[in-house]
Amino acid sequence: EYDVRYLNPDYARRVLTASSRPSRHLPKLTKSDTMTTIEAHPVVDADDNHSDTDSSLGTDNASSTDSLRSSILDYRQENGRTYHAFRDGKYNLPNDAEENERLDLQHNMMLFTLNNKLGLAPPHQADSKVKRVLDVGTGTGIWAIDFGDEHPDATVIGVDLSPIQPSFVPPNVRFEIDDIDEEWTYSEPFDFIHSRFMNFSIQNWKTYLTKIYENVTPGGYVELQDVDVIMGSDDGTLKEDSTMYKWCRLLDEAAGKFNRSFERTTRFKDLLKEVGFVDIVETRYKWPTNHWPKDKKYKELGQWNNANASSALEALTMAPFTRGHGWSREEVELFLVDLRKDWNNPKIHAYWPICVVYAKKPEA
Repeated sequence: EYDVRYLNPDYARRVLTASSRPSRHLPKLTKSDTMTTIEAHPVVDADDNHSDTDSSLGTDNASSTDSLRSSILDYRQENGRTYHAFRDGKYNLPNDAEENERLDLQHNMMLFTLNNKLGLAPPHQADSKVKRVLDVGTGTGIWAIDFGDEHPDATVIGVDLSPIQPSFVPPNVRFEIDDIDEEWTYSEPFDFIHSRFMNFSIQNWKTYLTKIYENVTPGGYVELQDVDVIMGSDDGTLKEDSTMYKWCRLLDEAAGKFNRSFERTTRFKDLLKEVGFVDIVETRYKWPTNHWPKDKKYKELGQWNNANASSALEALTMAPFTRGHGWSREEVELFLVDLRKDWNNPKIHAYWPICVVYAKKPEA
């Protein structure tokens, strides 16, 4: 029903196209002041007719590397993975080819989740006439490039700690290596700032959102797309004594030791309001751990997420647990064996809570 098409072999850009959309569930709306919350799917029902041997989707990605300078490219080698050299240790996930492929897969998962849209904020509309765009934590640059393709009159800047972006990009897209914890020194404000999966990368979310507010034009927008570290379950099948639940807690604790605590996405609306944004709209989604859902789209999304997890679990766990908790590589690998068993178990109806929230800076 959904095809993955590789339009650019040098970049492996993915576009999900739907020949027919799965049936939609009516959203549940709650509204308070200028804040709106949309539950895209309040409860995901389990499929009792699943097979434990159902296969999950695989990936066949390719990512390009843009060499900026040798000091930045002298990556840290640790436990068989590479990590960024610029501001060494600030980001605890790898930056090697395996991780870059996973990031591109994760981009496709967001496209799938948002019905083939890059986001929900008004600047995504074709007639938005957006001029300056900043993509914070751009990673492989796939979102920035896709947005630049859709808005050829906009200037799109992607910023990251690692120079892992491709060399051949649209003429209106460029990438910068920088540390967002430092002072932002952009010469002009932006009409739109996009921030995706930055949990585990931010020291203080209120400070971060204040910087965004200060660098958005009056009437401009910010959009946050992020995940909660604590997995969810609507029917109690995710037990507190499970390896999966223990992993969530241990990961959260490790992040705190690095001063990179996970912020609960349920607080994003309030934080955006506190720093001055208005017209805040939040939409919440769920990424199932495997094929357990009954709903056709969520079942397929669970298969995508299971493929994502095949690499993500090690990437998310190795550095935080060895650096933060003092575990050995062997201890982490043994723990991951049990974690993957939980992740692949269709009797555990768990999911990652996904939040998409956008807000507007008041007009001058």
